[in-house]
Amino acid sequence: MKYNRLLLFVACCISFVTKSEAQNYRINNGFGLTGGITQFNILTDNFEVEEGNGFLGGFLATVDLPLKWYNVGFGMQFSENPVKISGRETLAITTDETFIEYKLFTVQLAMLLNIKVIPKYFTIDVGPIVQYNSKFEFKDKDQESFYVNNYDNLQASDITDISQFNLNGAIGASLGIKHFKLRAQYMYGFTNMLNKLQKKNLDTSGGEANFKGNQSLLMLGAIVEF
Repeated sequence: MKYNRLLLFVACCISFVTKSEAQNYRINNGFGLTGGITQFNILTDNFEVEEGNGFLGGFLATVDLPLKWYNVGFGMQFSENPVKISGRETLAITTDETFIEYKLFTVQLAMLLNIKVIPKYFTIDVGPIVQYNSKFEFKDKDQESFYVNNYDNLQASDITDISQFNLNGAIGASLGIKHFKLRAQYMYGFTNMLNKLQKKNLDTSGGEANFKGNQSLLMLGAIVEF
């Protein structure tokens, strides 16, 4: 149901922009598929985090405004990203370190301004991205009982229920020919995706009581347009 609502929103946005601009001159709409690899991280002082490599795919629609210095793009993206957090197998604090492996699934709705550096060939892409994501899921269920480093008694399963609605900002560039482009994009989370943990009355002895973490994602991929 959530995905259907997002799709309807994208369609309405495209229709609105097209109708408004078409009164003045011809509009060229485009549709494309996108995919690529990601490098995901959480910028936080609470945990020792190791970034992970994932993947992203989705579709996009572009409203080409011939007499403007920009285009307007809408898209929906789906991704899976792993992330590792430093931990230990037992309650006792030791020098033996292991990494607890989580994975995060996301659905993102993007509205980007495509600035025409070289029209049809090279654009700078910037804009907001609304994100719905899963809770942290374990790649290895045996790690659920592990403990998180930087805290005395915080288990790996205690920190899975993170905030699931987040707002990101994106900036990137697209380069290519009419029907095929390469895209690089950096995304930063404006919202605190660990904020929900502060309402859990977790045992934060030995570490920082306030949880704060911002998403950081780098994507390298390609766009095929129709």
